[in-house]
Amino acid sequence: MRKAIRAAAQFRQAWRCRENFLSRQGRDYGLRKNHCFSSAVAISAVSYPKYITQRAFSVGEAAKIAYGEQSLGGPLVEYGRRVAVGELVDGDACQLNTLGELQRLYDELVENEAACKLDRYTASEKAGRSRWLWSRFVPQSSYSPVKGLYLYGGVGTGKTMLMDLFFNQLPGNWRKKRIHFHDFMLNVHSRLRMHQGVADPLEVVAGELSDEAILLCLDEFMVTDVADALILNRLFGHLFSDGSILVATSNRAPDKLYEGGLQRDLFLPFIATLKDRCAVHEIGSSVDYRKMTSAEEGFYFVGKHLSAILKQKFQQLTGEATPFPQEVEVVMGRKLQVPMGANGCAYFSFKDLCEKPLGAADYMGLFKKFHTLALDGIPIFTVANKTSAYRFVTLVDVMYENRARLLCTAEGTPFELFKHVVTISDAQQMAPRTSSRSRKHDIPDICVDNELGFAKDRTISRLTEMNSREYLGQFEEMVMEKQPLQEGAFT
Repeated sequence: MRKAIRAAAQFRQAWRCRENFLSRQGRDYGLRKNHCFSSAVAISAVSYPKYITQRAFSVGEAAKIAYGEQSLGGPLVEYGRRVAVGELVDGDACQLNTLGELQRLYDELVENEAACKLDRYTASEKAGRSRWLWSRFVPQSSYSPVKGLYLYGGVGTGKTMLMDLFFNQLPGNWRKKRIHFHDFMLNVHSRLRMHQGVADPLEVVAGELSDEAILLCLDEFMVTDVADALILNRLFGHLFSDGSILVATSNRAPDKLYEGGLQRDLFLPFIATLKDRCAVHEIGSSVDYRKMTSAEEGFYFVGKHLSAILKQKFQQLTGEATPFPQEVEVVMGRKLQVPMGANGCAYFSFKDLCEKPLGAADYMGLFKKFHTLALDGIPIFTVANKTSAYRFVTLVDVMYENRARLLCTAEGTPFELFKHVVTISDAQQMAPRTSSRSRKHDIPDICVDNELGFAKDRTISRLTEMNSREYLGQFEEMVMEKQPLQEGAFT
């Protein structure tokens, strides 16, 4: 209670610590200059249903402008509070514009709570299959009066942090769900297998999902699998028809999703559906906030023939426990063999974990049981091991989502691992082929792949953050909260 009171007092003090001035363009809006927040951002026009204002945007001022002297809650207000008490670094104009979009959506949802059927206690409790059966006799379509939001931008720009900030401010009684896109699609495919034999199992699955959560927040929306691509339009067509509202983050603009994928023409209708039911907003920041963390040595070893060092570090982390071969249940009775594991730590060679036919489900099963991975022998990625590179990207995504710890040996730094991976446009700019330059002069190891070329930036950024003091400190706190650790486990 004392901490809460102290935080509230600091927040009020920060908001009051301002020097007022008249804006030439803001006589009707009473713009003020805020010296307590660090951002000095160019004035921009922002229009919301409840208010229209021009802003010299600092966080505290944004909340005051939006709501006058009263704080009605939402991500923008919470962001201002966290900046005021030092929990967050004040963001740039792009992050603040995105916060404005999230605040607009928050306001609309609060205003239309009943129409959107967000309250879990007043919403229909009919099960997905029975509702599907009823719809055979009485066709129904109930699109939400509120459109969702699709956020996209470069790596490390704070997309996940901003969406989590939005999600955590939503009322606890709402039907809401926040999930990684990998997890979401695995759940969908698992449900489809359960409903085999039904005339339209996708409609049943969509009914179940919308009954559980009408507001769906998907992080890292990225389509690389043809099986996912072919069902997304029908799946989300049913979800939106059932009243679902989508909030998603992605590195790709909607028109760039599944670019170059197999049978992409069948995927294109989903892009139109997505743009119709979601406002699309780009976070244009050039700042990678993950790389603003401080470096930590001792967990990412660069060079060949360092297996002995990695095993020594692994043994230090397992403490007095003796590592032994284990197995992890994944999905549908499948099991993943762990070469060595103890005290929440698993040891794999890169070959065993990324060169075998494994996927997101296997990696998620692994990190339900283990919080630390020692990975030996990450190679430089080229066209020859492109499939392994895809698996490694998925592995890092799953680890990051689970806030797991990585120890590894690699042939190069995170940037060097992907130096041969480029997009088609990058390859054309590197060395366009002319009459005097034939195919035989191409770089032999270059891997031209759009999806992997875009995903590599995210992976490099995450690997950098996962090796920072801040990330590792948060990891220690998380693990110590979950279970008592043996003495010396983090030495």
